[in-house]
Amino acid sequence: MENDKYAELKAEVQEIIDLIAAKNAKEANNKLVDVSEQLDDLLDTSDEDEDLVEISKYQVLLNQLYQKIVALDGQA
Repeated sequence: MENDKYAELKAEVQEIIDLIAAKNAKEANNKLVDVSEQLDDLLDTSDEDEDLVEISKYQVLLNQLYQKIVALDGQA
């Protein structure tokens, strides 16, 4: 079950990356907000150190992707 959560997150983060590559900043940002909410829910319900480390990795990645989206939106 745990791996399923992270596999789903990984797939959704890949969707964000694909949307950025397609220069679709609006859809990428919408997807990023959805994934951020999922991470917040996971953070609220997790107490295992391994989960917290994995969640923090995704948070850092989402922050970097957000910066890319902002830069992309500025170019449009």
